[in-house]
Amino acid sequence: MPDMKVDLHCHSNVSDGVLAPAAVAATARKAGVDVWALTDHDEVSGIPAARAAAEQQGMRFVTGVEISITWANETVHIVGLRIDENNQALVDGLASTRSGRDSRGREIARQLETIGIGGAYEGALKYVGNPDLMSRTHFARYLVEIGACANTGEVFKKYLSEGKPGYVPHCWATLAQAVGWIRDAGGIAVIAHPGRYRFTPLAQGELFSEFKQLGGAAIEVVTGSHTPDQYPQYAQLANYYGFLASRGTDFHAPGESRVDFAALPPLPANVTPVWHDWF
Repeated sequence: MPDMKVDLHCHSNVSDGVLAPAAVAATARKAGVDVWALTDHDEVSGIPAARAAAEQQGMRFVTGVEISITWANETVHIVGLRIDENNQALVDGLASTRSGRDSRGREIARQLETIGIGGAYEGALKYVGNPDLMSRTHFARYLVEIGACANTGEVFKKYLSEGKPGYVPHCWATLAQAVGWIRDAGGIAVIAHPGRYRFTPLAQGELFSEFKQLGGAAIEVVTGSHTPDQYPQYAQLANYYGFLASRGTDFHAPGESRVDFAALPPLPANVTPVWHDWF
């Protein structure tokens, strides 16, 4: 089914998105998506609602999650697709990864207060759908709300990123743990938006090699977090390392994501889609 529009990277308000899972499904379907995955950060509790909504909208549904890991002192995201969301090893692993987010949020707020931005913890909390998953994105939305920045992209340039006020590092799961949990749950491990990480070509190669050795199967090639010139670059790297290719908007909210559902281009013709043998 080569003409299917597939989106395998989306977020709801169960993690750091704005819309409920059913509303994300409706938005995706309205834009023509045929196959859809909900991949909330370190959380799978939105999957039942997402599955029901996708079925109601006439879309094929793929279970998913996006796991935060720390690799070479950088935060990297690993997407798990076609997981059993009830797998105990996965559920326990995600719970351990989520722990510590609240104390991190309070420290972010404390740092922002020292530069004159008060009430950030309570302000961010207004945007949190899941109390266990307070993230930098929630603080970014609050800073936009109070006029500190025009949009969330500007927030991350001025605040919350390494070397900027409000940046608080967090030690997430390891690459081996994340891939292990995904595989234990019967899923497929995918490196999310590899072009977004600040790795040298050598370090990126080491990440890809370790990921493959651990049983990782795919990388995102076409994603809202990549620029168009990166699509062929990561298609070439997928083929070089023997990875399947994935595609997804990384949708978080209408008007907030870099690329809308309808605007994301298809995968390049020279790669093998991660979904090539699913249907």
